Amino acid sequence: MPNPTKISLVNPHRFPFFYGYIVLVIGSIGILASIPGQTIGVSVFTDPVKDALGLSRNEFSNAYMLGTLLSSALVARAGIWFDAYGARYVAFFATLLLGASLLLFSVSVEISETIKRVFNFQSWSVPFLLITLLFFLIRFSGQGVLTMASRNMIMMWFRKNRGKINSISSITVSLGFSSAPILLNRLIDDHGWAMSWQIMAMSLFVFCVCILLLYRNRPEDFDLLPDGGEKKELDQEKEATETDFTLKEAKKTRAFWMFGLVLAFNSFYVTGFTFHIVSIFGSQNYSKAEAIAIFLPMSIIAIFVSTLCNILSDYIQHKIYLFIMLSAGVLASLGLLLLSHPIGVYLLVGGLGTMGGLFAVINAVTWPSFFGRKFLGSISGKVMSFLVVGSAIAPSLFSYCFTTLGSYRYMGYVTLAFLLFLIIGSFKVKNPQLKTEDI
Repeated sequence: MPNPTKISLVNPHRFPFFYGYIVLVIGSIGILASIPGQTIGVSVFTDPVKDALGLSRNEFSNAYMLGTLLSSALVARAGIWFDAYGARYVAFFATLLLGASLLLFSVSVEISETIKRVFNFQSWSVPFLLITLLFFLIRFSGQGVLTMASRNMIMMWFRKNRGKINSISSITVSLGFSSAPILLNRLIDDHGWAMSWQIMAMSLFVFCVCILLLYRNRPEDFDLLPDGGEKKELDQEKEATETDFTLKEAKKTRAFWMFGLVLAFNSFYVTGFTFHIVSIFGSQNYSKAEAIAIFLPMSIIAIFVSTLCNILSDYIQHKIYLFIMLSAGVLASLGLLLLSHPIGVYLLVGGLGTMGGLFAVINAVTWPSFFGRKFLGSISGKVMSFLVVGSAIAPSLFSYCFTTLGSYRYMGYVTLAFLLFLIIGSFKVKNPQLKTEDI
């Protein structure tokens, strides 16, 4: 790994208080900075951009799916980069790439028209292939690398208090993501979609400087320990209760696959449902306003569950969370099947809200708690590839179910069957850190 103190104006060892709290703040901002590469950040630009490029909704959606799938192939490799080079360098180059990609996106119409003119080739495939490439870049750098590096860095600086710290970060991130569509829509109304992307790109370039100044990978690099304290004073405690697993070793455990697959299921179901929410509710004679209205109670439930479970995660077995999340998935699937009745709406709100809250806990706290911190990047990067694939294929599968079978409710049967497989497979899950105990 490169020298962590090189080109470093801020030395955590000399800070007047534990530097982990600075990491918490700047890392949470880093996750928020990934919004332009997240589905919630892209969706606001869908209509104006597809119209400007002359693409249909299906063509635009397919470009998004292909770009996202391509990014999943490299996300796992980015986790290895994290282990080799640390959060500081990985997050810096990811943010730089995300900002540059947004600048290219802002002039995508000009690029497309230039290519058509130079090659005398007037076809929809030109803008389609162009934005497929751009979607790959922003999904890889934003949703994949920047999010992973920022979240992992926070977890590196805490061990006993991981849950409590993650609860603070999760609330901040949840509020930021919830308000993002409103803020981005206002930005587009005031400045147009192209200028909005340019403004966000400039903001990301400024944040690159903040990353170089404040991102730090491990407290041990500065003779500190997670949660505070000096390494030289607590040397005998170092790694005493934590075993570091490589990705190859982690993949041999049942816990890696069950937790990873339940997170992938959450990514799949939430993305597919959100992408088609107006159509899903409309097929059961609900209005658009009634469909959108479920996000508020879902967010409230998610924040409550996330806060409570993050705090408790420092004291209770994570296997409990696995089964709660699986149960919430069952409720959400039943809600889709029973959406024609009022009970279906309540099941969806409760199930999706609970899954969303637990997702923030499991995806951040479980991996370092189960497999140690040394190879956290490669392990979480592999899991991130599962999530990216799930989010990529979900909109198309939901759409295919509706156009072919005439109803979205059949997706409920598919998800219930998959959840049954996960429930059966999860009974023998154990925490790899505890050789003989269930998690």
